Amino acid sequence: QVQLVESGGGLVQPGGSLRLACAASGSFFRVSTVGWERQAPGKERELVASITMSGTTNYADSAKGRFTISRDNAKNTVYLQMNNLKPEDTAVYYCRTYLKNYWGQGTQVTVSS
Repeated sequence: QVQLVESGGGLVQPGGSLRLACAASGSFFRVSTVGWERQAPGKERELVASITMSGTTNYADSAKGRFTISRDNAKNTVYLQMNNLKPEDTAVYYCRTYLKNYWGQGTQVTVSS
């Protein structure tokens, strides 16, 4: 059974930083494009960033310049470094694989003073 486990969410003040991690079981993870998506209350889920097997990245306009996605294939883990967080970044963040479409359970990020 493949599992994606997110961690690193929490409460942070505006301007602060968080680093999310998505750890996976299964060797397919290393060859899959992996994405971080988020869903805020009352809003549709949206892509934040994605990274291919070879490390090519893609960001939503709202994330450009503030968020960085990276992966460590030796650890089967994808990270999302989030800097200069804003209240509008508040959401549940999910990681997913584009290969086989697996999803994690989500981790809450709350940006508030």
